Amino acid sequence: MSGIWPDGVAPADVDLERVWTGVAAQVWRRNPRLPERLLARLLRSPGLARALLTTPSLLVPWLIASTVVFAAGALATIGTGTPWVALLAPAIAGAGIAYAYGPGVDPAYELSMSMAVSDRMVLLARVLAIFVIDTALGLAASAFSATAAGVAFGWLIPMTAVSGLALAVAVVTRSPNVGVAAGTGAWAMTVLSGQAAFGHLAAALNDHWLYLPYLVVAAGSAALVLIRTAQPRRSA
Repeated sequence: MSGIWPDGVAPADVDLERVWTGVAAQVWRRNPRLPERLLARLLRSPGLARALLTTPSLLVPWLIASTVVFAAGALATIGTGTPWVALLAPAIAGAGIAYAYGPGVDPAYELSMSMAVSDRMVLLARVLAIFVIDTALGLAASAFSATAAGVAFGWLIPMTAVSGLALAVAVVTRSPNVGVAAGTGAWAMTVLSGQAAFGHLAAALNDHWLYLPYLVVAAGSAALVLIRTAQPRRSA
C-alpha cells in the first residue's frame, strides 16, 4: 500500500475490505452466454436458467449421446422390425431424469442450495426439460420407421413411469446412480417379462393392461418426490 498512499497508511474513511470485495467481484464475474440470457428472460429467473444449463443430462455431451442412441435404435428398428426406439426411450429418459437430482454429479448442486429459487422448482424444471427433449428425440427417431411410428405414443406412458421411479429413488437415496439402476432395472425386467409371457419384446408397450400399473407407479413416484422435496433445507 505504500505505493498508493505517501505515508503508507490508508485514510480512515477508506474501507479496504469493501474495495477488495468489489475487485474480487469484477474478477470472478461471469458473463452469461446468449442461450442463458434468453432462457433467463423466458423463465424470468436467472438462477433457474443457470440451474437448467448446468443439469448433467442437459449438457451437450449427454444430448449428443442420447441422440446417437436414438439414431442407433431407429436403424435397428428398420433392420429388425422390433421397435427399439420405443424400448430404449423409457430407459434413456429414466437415466437422464435421475441425473436431474444433483448430489455427487451436479457441479452446481451446492450453489443451487443457496439460490432464492426453491429446490423443488429447480428439480421440476429440470425434469420437465429432460422429458420434453427425450420425447422429441424419440418421436423424431420414430418417424424414420413405420414400425416405430405405430407405437410412437405407446411408450410415453411407460417412459413416464420409469422416469418417475428413477427420480423418486434418486431423491430418497440421495444418489442419482441408484435411481438410474432402479429405473432401468425395473424397465428391463418388465420388457423381459413381457417377452417371456407373450414371445416378443414389444409386449411391454402394446399390452394395454399394463397402462394402469404404469400410471400408478408414475403417480406414486411423483407424490413421493413432492413430499421429499417439500422438506426444509438443512443448514450447513
